This record gives sequence, C-alpha cells and structure tokens, in this order.
Amino acid sequence: MLERKITYILEEWKKEEKKPCLLIRGARQVGKTFIVDDFAKKNYEHYIYINFELTPEYKNIFDGNLDIKTLIMKLEVTFPNVNIVPNKTILFLDEIQSCPNARTALKSFALDGRIDVISSGSLLGLYYKEVSSYPVGYERVIDLYPLDFEEFLWGLGIKKETIDYAKDCFENIKPMDEYIVKQLSEQFKMYMLVGGMPNVVNEYVKTNSLSKVLTLQKAIVENYLLDVVKFAEMSNKQKIINTFNSIPIQLSKKNKKFLFSEIKEDEENVGERKYASSIEWLKDAGIINFCYNLSEPALPLISNIRLNCFKIYMRDTGLLISMLEEGTQKAILDDELYINQGAILENICAEEIATRHSKLMYFERKSTLEIDFVLNIDGKVTAIEVKSGKNKQAKSLKSIILNYKTVTRYMKFENGCNIYKDEENIEHYPLFMIMFI
Repeated sequence: MLERKITYILEEWKKEEKKPCLLIRGARQVGKTFIVDDFAKKNYEHYIYINFELTPEYKNIFDGNLDIKTLIMKLEVTFPNVNIVPNKTILFLDEIQSCPNARTALKSFALDGRIDVISSGSLLGLYYKEVSSYPVGYERVIDLYPLDFEEFLWGLGIKKETIDYAKDCFENIKPMDEYIVKQLSEQFKMYMLVGGMPNVVNEYVKTNSLSKVLTLQKAIVENYLLDVVKFAEMSNKQKIINTFNSIPIQLSKKNKKFLFSEIKEDEENVGERKYASSIEWLKDAGIINFCYNLSEPALPLISNIRLNCFKIYMRDTGLLISMLEEGTQKAILDDELYINQGAILENICAEEIATRHSKLMYFERKSTLEIDFVLNIDGKVTAIEVKSGKNKQAKSLKSIILNYKTVTRYMKFENGCNIYKDEENIEHYPLFMIMFI
C-alpha cells in the first residue's frame, strides 16, 4: 500500500477536540476514497460509508430537516448494524458533490461533535448553486494531489533517512554524495514518466513496465474526457475537450503563455469569453494547475498577479506525457529532457511546487526575460529557473539580479549538477530537489 502524507493530516485532525468536518477535494483517481476508507477502518470502531454516486438512494437521508437529531435518527434506521458511539464513530460521505444537501448538513455534524465526518469529492464547482448553505467555519478543505516525488520514493522503498540526508544538504546548501545524486536523479526521471496517479504508481512498482504504465495513463485521460461528456453542460462539452487537448500543444511552445486563439485552429472567434468557463471546469476537476504572470516580482506577490495572463500545467506529468507523441518516453530515458521546449521539465516542477504553495507564479518581461517560477519563501522573493543541464547559462536570473532588487534569492534546478552557490549568489541544485521547495 502506498504511503501518503495526507494520512498524517488525518491522524492529527482526529486528535482535535472540537474538530470541523473534512472535505477532501481532488481529481478522480488520486486516491481519495482508498485513503479515507483505510484511515476510517484503522482508527474507528464504528464506520458508516456512503457513496452518493454508487448508492444515490442515500441522498434521501439529507432531504428535509438537517438538524442533528433527525440526521442521527435517519442514519440509525438506514444502518442498524452500526452503533453510533461518540468519539468512536466516523461517517464518510464519498462523492459529496452529488448530494448538495449533505454538504449543508456538515454544519450540524460539526456543531454536535458526536460523529467525526469526512467527505470527499471532485467536480464540486458544478454543484455550487445547489448547496443551499455552505458550512463556513465548520468544514476544512484539503486538496489531494497525485503522489509527489517524495511519496513516489517511499513507494519505491527508498528509506526516509536517505531523503532526510538529501533535504539536509538542500537546506544547508552543501554537496551531496555523487552516487546518491545520480540514483535520485534517475528516480526523478522515472517519476516524470510514471507520474503520481496511485494506480499507475502501483503498476510500475509491481511490474516495472512502462508500456503498462502508458496504457493506464491513457485510460485515465480517456476517463477524464468521459467525465466531460457525462457531467459538463451540453453547450460546454466540446469546448472543454478542445481546451484539454490543446494543453500539450500550448506547453510545447517556446512562450508557454496560454493562448485562447490556439485552442482550435479552424474555429473563428476563439477567445476568453468563449473558453474561460472551459478552463475553469478543468481546474475545478483537479486536472490542471494555473501559473499566473506577475506584473512585478515584488511582495506581496499575490497583489501583482495578472489574472488574464497565465500558463496551464497538467497536475500529473505522467498524464501529460501520455498525451504527447510516441517516443516521448524513450527520449526522456535517453536524457533528452528539453524536448517540447522544456514542457515536461516545467510541468514536473509546477506539479511539485503546487502541492506546497497555494499559487504558482512566473515573471516575464517583453519576451526577453522569463523566470519559470517566482515564490515567496520565508519572506524572500525567490526566482527559480529550471534547466535540462545542457544549457548552463542563466541569463534571466542574471538579468533579475541586475534589474530587480526586490528579488533576493535565486535558485536554479538543473540536470547533472550537485549543490553549490556560485559567485553571483545563485544556488544550484539537482532537478529532483524541487521536492524540497
């Protein structure tokens, strides 16, 4: 079984005295159901599980009055074999987006406190108009992403002591043992190919077969498109599919800014007004990450975001690779990491950063200066560049050093290097160390 960081969050939540209900949000097949089900069985004596998509008749429990007395009475009648014992009972409401009234009822459960409640869902934005009253202050939302690189290493059996050693070197900017750098760099290359979808990672750990990995990835992509057909409004279905299919093309440009005009070449009047809702649908489904351009790399960064200028990355790089042309897997295995204008390198770094920072941001000025990512790290505006290793220059970072005094830290992640700080104060790290950002 794959170890996930969210399990530790659930364990800490269980210890809280007056706890809110949890809502775990994420794309389909990132492991929401498996993780919560496993946690509930291991940590509670009494467990009620409701999946509103598989058993839609249970939506009736949340019709009518939503006071706690009525809710508990309905649960006891529906699940007579489960005893509801205070502090020893958990209710898991899976696919809660299909029962908006259950979302409203979370306030009653949280105020009462006898039953711990975890809900999970994807495509939650599709039903926001149907939720009569959100349980503000009584619901804690946690985003679940595909496995990050550290979790991937755990799945491969890499000891945590090795990862702690690498992290210590990262934090203290001191060189690592070259053999360990090489081994972790090879595993990071495999992580690019495999990605972090749990079923795909399990298949790779079990068989080491990249062809089976690719088959599973293509099936997940196909299922995402089927979700569009099943859940999206009729007028929006084809627009969402067109937008989704354009992502690999948009990322393969030298300038990766997302352009509405490139969604569909043979279509007239392609623009933000027509396609903005399609992008929001994919974001709400947990399939993509936005990376916003900054007008200036200065604190507070969020006040300098340009909402109409952004890049779009896939949340899972393995799925992105499965959407690219045949031979991409082999090219990466052969260390051709800058294929598709560095799309895969940027995507994998965006994926890692997004699990730890609430906003992805970059800085570009007149197409002559582009910093891949800009972050606020410990109060310092930090410029981050990602390189394949063949291009050792850091022109954009040097330009930032000369012209933007608001930026005070400079980091470059590149293939085939160890850790060091150069004479211009630029910190250099192996690519895999993006997991410590």
